[in-house]
Amino acid sequence: MALYVPKYKPNGSEVAIIETSKGTIRVELHGEDAPIHVGNFVELAQDGFYDDLKFHRYVPDFVIQGGCPNTRPLDSDQVIAAEGNPFIGLGTGGPGYTIHEEFSTNPHNKHLDGTVAMARSNDPNSAGSQFYICLGAQPFLDSGYTVFGQTVEGLDVVHNLRVGDVIESITIENAND
Repeated sequence: MALYVPKYKPNGSEVAIIETSKGTIRVELHGEDAPIHVGNFVELAQDGFYDDLKFHRYVPDFVIQGGCPNTRPLDSDQVIAAEGNPFIGLGTGGPGYTIHEEFSTNPHNKHLDGTVAMARSNDPNSAGSQFYICLGAQPFLDSGYTVFGQTVEGLDVVHNLRVGDVIESITIENAND
């Protein structure tokens, strides 16, 4: 399968506003460092892809993860009940394509508290829509997962998110028209 190249070209000043059932998170997107990932994330957000998806993975002091479309038809209680059951398929969905990794070219690919990065499978070029937010520094991820943003407001919200919490919407400030 050919890797997707987003049409959206970042201008370097995009900010993602992630409205969750626990509150609002503001994330500065790093379009200069990870233009493919930021372009992809902006396109998905603007298309409403993330609206009403649920966070499906929580590991204390590690990450909270969302962006799997397989959570859309489930309510929060169903996502909670399905956590850890591989037969349900949570954490396996995507947008129908994958994008090229940028961790090997990103000079600022550091996983800090509140860092936003793309999840992937064993294939470095398998990221699509699922993202995670770090719950503390995770430097061992720096060499294998692409960082594309940093939480600048709402870190308290990030740390209170759990499996089943809802991504109500993601809007992008300062996006090109």
